[in-house]
Amino acid sequence: MMAQSEIIIGNSASSIVCAENSNRAGQILKSYLDKIINAPIEILQKDEKRNASIYLEIDPELKTKNGFLIESNEQNIYIIAPNEKLLRYGVYTLLEYWGFRKFTATVEYAPEIALLSFPKKSRQVHLPSFEYRALFYPDAFDEDFRDWHKLDWHINDFGIWGHSFDRLLPPKDYFETHPDFFALYEGKRRAESLCMTNDTVIDLVSKNINSIIKKAPDAQFYSISQNDDVIYCECNECKKTNVAFGGPQASLYYFLNKIAQKFPETKFTTLAYLHTYNPPVGFKIEPNIYTIFSPIALNRGPLLKDNNAFSNTLEDWSKANPNLYLWDYTVQFSNYLSPFPNIHTFSENYKLFKEKNVKGLFVQGYADVPGDFSELRQYLLAKLLWDPGVDIEEVTNDFLRGFYGKAAPSIKKYINLLAENQQKFNQFLDIYSGPVQSRNTFLTPEAMDQYDQLIAEAENAVKDNPQLRLRVSKLRLALEYVYFEQSKFYGKDTHGMFVVNKKRQKEIRKGLTERVERFVQQCNSFGIYELGEEGILPDKYLENWIEIAKNTSTHLGENLEVNLLTEPAEEFKGKGSYGLVDGNRGHKDFNINWMGWYGNDPEIEITTNHLDFNTIRISFLEDQRHWVFLPQKITLLGRSEDQWEIVEERYLSEIKERYNNNIISFSFLNKSFSKFTHVKLLIQNQAELPSWRKRKFKKSMVMIDEIELQKK
Repeated sequence: MMAQSEIIIGNSASSIVCAENSNRAGQILKSYLDKIINAPIEILQKDEKRNASIYLEIDPELKTKNGFLIESNEQNIYIIAPNEKLLRYGVYTLLEYWGFRKFTATVEYAPEIALLSFPKKSRQVHLPSFEYRALFYPDAFDEDFRDWHKLDWHINDFGIWGHSFDRLLPPKDYFETHPDFFALYEGKRRAESLCMTNDTVIDLVSKNINSIIKKAPDAQFYSISQNDDVIYCECNECKKTNVAFGGPQASLYYFLNKIAQKFPETKFTTLAYLHTYNPPVGFKIEPNIYTIFSPIALNRGPLLKDNNAFSNTLEDWSKANPNLYLWDYTVQFSNYLSPFPNIHTFSENYKLFKEKNVKGLFVQGYADVPGDFSELRQYLLAKLLWDPGVDIEEVTNDFLRGFYGKAAPSIKKYINLLAENQQKFNQFLDIYSGPVQSRNTFLTPEAMDQYDQLIAEAENAVKDNPQLRLRVSKLRLALEYVYFEQSKFYGKDTHGMFVVNKKRQKEIRKGLTERVERFVQQCNSFGIYELGEEGILPDKYLENWIEIAKNTSTHLGENLEVNLLTEPAEEFKGKGSYGLVDGNRGHKDFNINWMGWYGNDPEIEITTNHLDFNTIRISFLEDQRHWVFLPQKITLLGRSEDQWEIVEERYLSEIKERYNNNIISFSFLNKSFSKFTHVKLLIQNQAELPSWRKRKFKKSMVMIDEIELQKK
């Protein structure tokens, strides 16, 4: 029996009384209550004289400008908000109080009860912890999901969004005739950024901003942000400002202040990103500038409160600009389906953001791609955006029960085990890493077996419910993806994609390509139309798999002793020296099977012991976007009777600007190779980066995979 101290809804006819402009909120409330209450519920207008249960009121003078009230007297419940949107937020909050849930845009839950109660003479003030809350996940594209979870929508709220320099002053229109409008960087004018102290640039950008404001006068914000690059202006005037106020961020805020002063009632956002990561020192920022602090390079494994450098920078920004927003990177961008165990950090991280006076958040996820655990991630993050103090454990359990049913316990164990394994190894959790880099930490073959067992338990728990079984099957895609990626790396070894047949030829493990085909079909059926930020389509993934399967190598040098006389970069050691002669050719992803030397020259010695061969073939990766270039020169030496002799010196042609990935091989033919006990390759890296990829603190990388010894 419900207490006398509570208002009861559902035991007799009830009414929803709508004030002016609140009918939409009233219809929403009625539509949900009708699902569970048998007694009639009617919508009345405010001036209709009948007993009512729930009043919906809009009060523009309400002191809680960003929130709403839910209060009651002896008989009625009142939801009061300063506008119709916040009134809808109040309706959804009351529905959640009564047990309704909106887990995704299409999955809802209504409690199986006929009567609802609410405390009499109560008053709840609901205010957001952050004034702006944008979530870049699939269901955030749905307005009803956004409203239920009280989310903002940047597409509607920005007159111009994101990296914007190239749109505010297009290089195609100005660079050729006015190079001085653009950044002087490393002694050359560069179209990738602007000169921050050029008065004409300020005037032109202001003019373009004015046009944008006229086209989108109702926008909340207008972005004036650097392009997605580290180039900035070093002309005399910009340099003078940068030296005076702490770095290249100083001239950016000089530029922004000049524009902001021309539009004092307009809110401008800018990214604190890469070279503008730190706040300017001793510099007053105009009050209509909003900084979006964008810490892209953080380790996403541990709690951010344990990162003193990050916490200190965040605090410095909150002092430098009270209009501080933060861009939170919450998934692995290079691999949307690879497990990324950071869910356990969300709650404490968002408490830290509130403590450090962050006012708004842009939470970057998979955008409109339903990546691994996208449903859970977006749900938890939406709750934390409104209130970081919410009991995240309770919310997680509630979601898992509602969305996965009887599979929830096994899935919870899977999530926890991922986090435990990540914490045990304490690997740097990088948003641009992947399954191969994690093969020795939380994605070891042994750990993968444990995860597989837990997902199998989850599948079995809901085997009689096709809908829930389908949801669990999406989680298995992550394990399949990891297995496929790691199998490319392992090649012919244990866990690899190849087996060696009786003819010493490599062939795909039985049934593996069929598994990849099923994986691709499932990705397409779930709407996973790309597998990472680079945009590879599932169908293209299958094409690449088949191409790798065909591009096998069997050569005389397989498994020979290889000595690396110069060390490769720590993160690009691959399988070590063995990987250069394992018979497993690299494809176009530098993370798999390539070995890289960053800023130094590879020297590689192979023990051949008079092996009868006449050709050496060496393959290089070219990926200029990631500073991977062909070498300048290759010198091949042979050792006989303790003497080294030069077999061939080959100077390579001048590199050309191109941004598609290429694999380029060079062959050395010599009939006298068999006289040598050792051969040595001296590979000269590019001494300087080409002008189009020249950046401070960047060097050229040479990436090598298979060194093949053949007799032709």
